[in-house]
Amino acid sequence: MPVWNPWHGCHKISPGCMNCYVYRRDESVGRDTSIVSKTQDYDLPLKKNRAGEYKLKPDDGVVFACMTSDFFLPDADEWRAGCWDIIRERSDLHFHIITKRIDRFTECVPEDWGHGWDNVTICSTCEDQERADHRLPILLEAPIRHREIISEPMLGELDLEKYLMTGLIEHITCGGESGDKARPCDFRWVKELRRQCVRAGIPFTF
Repeated sequence: MPVWNPWHGCHKISPGCMNCYVYRRDESVGRDTSIVSKTQDYDLPLKKNRAGEYKLKPDDGVVFACMTSDFFLPDADEWRAGCWDIIRERSDLHFHIITKRIDRFTECVPEDWGHGWDNVTICSTCEDQERADHRLPILLEAPIRHREIISEPMLGELDLEKYLMTGLIEHITCGGESGDKARPCDFRWVKELRRQCVRAGIPFTF
């Protein structure tokens, strides 16, 4: 699973952030996660090997972007345009962007975004019903070609039926929390969400 982290660091904004794995990892090495900084991998998709070939190849699979931050984080506004340029240039790769800040989406896309780019999937998180009811309508209304939902950590039972029945969601992923302070994830919640996906004909991953 190729991962591209053009910047590192984030700020907690909702209950799902409480035991964030990025904060946990950084704390173990004495790093302050609240400090957002551009990384040496900023242009990773454009880097080539000695043979002049791209290090990231289409057959490597989906490229997961900003797994140690949030692509739509305000702190990264000055760097994002360059990332869109890279994503545009590497149209042979498919970029998967997971965000808790879907409310910033329309103000953060490039001018030529149109109805969305075919090589980009935007995935909105929703750890509980409150976050689902706030974020998913925005995800559905935004000009996006590929949409997914992820509930990780899943903090309660979710009723996503009305969102799934729109036919605009391509995949649902859910899972529990990691770490020694992990909050419970009731398997009944997981099974109910899977039932909703089956009824809507949407792939489900736990």
